[in-house]
Amino acid sequence: MSETRFDLDDLLTLMAVLRDPGDGCPWDLEQDWGSIVPHTLEEAYEVADAIERRAYDELPAELGDLLFQVVYYAQFAAEEGRFDFHDVVHTLTAKMLRRHPHVFPDGTLASRRPPGVTAEQVETRQVSSHWESLKAEERAERARSTEGRHSVRDTAAASVLDDIPRTLPALSRAAKLSKRAARVGFDWPDARGVLAKIREELDEVEQALAEGDRDHAAEEVGDLLFAVTNLARTLKADPEQCLRATNAKFERRFRHVETALTAEGVALPDAGLEAMEHHWQAAKGDEASAESARCPVPAHCNDNPGDRRS
Repeated sequence: MSETRFDLDDLLTLMAVLRDPGDGCPWDLEQDWGSIVPHTLEEAYEVADAIERRAYDELPAELGDLLFQVVYYAQFAAEEGRFDFHDVVHTLTAKMLRRHPHVFPDGTLASRRPPGVTAEQVETRQVSSHWESLKAEERAERARSTEGRHSVRDTAAASVLDDIPRTLPALSRAAKLSKRAARVGFDWPDARGVLAKIREELDEVEQALAEGDRDHAAEEVGDLLFAVTNLARTLKADPEQCLRATNAKFERRFRHVETALTAEGVALPDAGLEAMEHHWQAAKGDEASAESARCPVPAHCNDNPGDRRS
């Protein structure tokens, strides 16, 4: 007997039953728009974590958990008569068709580029410009829609920074804010300009600390982080991913320190910085040796020898 394969309609039915006042689950019935948001963020991070760990066998479950959040919001909306899951699918598909005229020239799923024109031949800059133009139009339309829902025109003029969620992690939001500004010309000419800004902000942190003004120093640290985020952007790197990779590296090396000290019978609080630093450097050396065995040009793979903590 073959195993039953559930489909999307089964998932929507399951959610409707979970939220049914008579037959549903008490926990699910207690949930509302706001209470689910933390779960949505957590599930998105778990998807990212599985991908970064290359744990692809875990992805069906993790992606399912993330999809379940979308189904949850659609159910709330359906109960309030706002929209349903099918409206979500329709809106998304229509938006993607509008944004990809280089793929669907007639704006329909059935339309295609002329025969012989490959994806590689499509001008990337033109596609990006069109995409940003469409998104700007969509932001302006949302602004007009918002104004229409208010009796008093109390909304600000449309901004290129509109619709960047405030709930994003600070590094991700900083990257998006600076990327939007850069698209209209508010940017450094190259990475050297960003490096100069980083040095300037670091000097201001040092000055604030020298003056004993911790509040000002904390403010300047924020400016320093924003500048470093811009450096990641100029390198076409995602700052969140950069920091997650460094977090993982730090955790891996510190666990090595803990394991080594335990093997020596030394409690971590009693070890002292010198002993911990010795094992930290040993962990770096082990990683460098392993990496050099994989990389044909070790100098391009290993960490900066002067780097102690990253």
